[in-house]
Amino acid sequence: MNTKTRSVFILFITAIIWGFAFVAQRVGGNSTGCFTYNAIRFMLGALSLIPVMMIFEKKPLDLERKKNTLLPGILCGVILFTASTLQQYGVMLTDYAGKAGFITDFYIILVPIIGIFLHKKTTMNAWIGACVALVGFYLLCIHGSVAINFGDFLIFLCAVFFAVHILVIDHFVNSIYAIRFSFIQFIVCSILSFVGMFLFERIPLVNIQEAIIPILYGGIMSVGVGYTTQTLGQIGLDSTTSAIILSSESVFCTLGSALLLHEVMSLESYLGCALIFLGIILAQLPSRKKQI
Repeated sequence: MNTKTRSVFILFITAIIWGFAFVAQRVGGNSTGCFTYNAIRFMLGALSLIPVMMIFEKKPLDLERKKNTLLPGILCGVILFTASTLQQYGVMLTDYAGKAGFITDFYIILVPIIGIFLHKKTTMNAWIGACVALVGFYLLCIHGSVAINFGDFLIFLCAVFFAVHILVIDHFVNSIYAIRFSFIQFIVCSILSFVGMFLFERIPLVNIQEAIIPILYGGIMSVGVGYTTQTLGQIGLDSTTSAIILSSESVFCTLGSALLLHEVMSLESYLGCALIFLGIILAQLPSRKKQI
């Protein structure tokens, strides 16, 4: 198996892990609450990276680069906390877990659009993809009256923060230690979630024990393994190909919610999912026309 084929395979595994994570978030959130679930899963994710750091980021480390990793890690931890909190609340309030996966993937379209304000070029395909995805969003989320479910709105906001998260990482990526950076942002996200847990939630220990499988999956698989395999999978692939493969997480999210939660959406909603997925792919394709 050559490097490119191996990278494609690893990214598909990542997409499957992240897709089924929405099911874990919905099941785990029913027992633990938003802050409690995120606090534990991101702490588990951070702890799972310790042996990875010991293998791939051995000492001695460059002191300047080590310092440059700390502040971006803290900043991205705050952004990740905001995005994951909005996502977790949204997953609990939206009609279907499968829907949450497709709305979250809006971040792939929002990245080039937000990038305009940072003086980054945006292709015409990104705008076409955004328009197609917006039609899909309408079919997926708006039924009867022109009103969006509050959970859908929270997940869309989470997609905005995930887009900002990606742009911040893109700005610092060449001057940081990647795995150490992930460890720092997970720790920060976990600590902030623990603060929210102690302030707003009083979850009995028995509830946490009931949700131990979704918590372990969300922490070790989705956070620890998922982000690590994403990094490994992008080796040897261009960013466009990587983004298209990873966007398939929304498909696996719908599949997981149907198989494990027995959720069935309307035909109109499935058409909306298809248009969002098409829009995501169009937005990532290179354009021969002049960039905007």
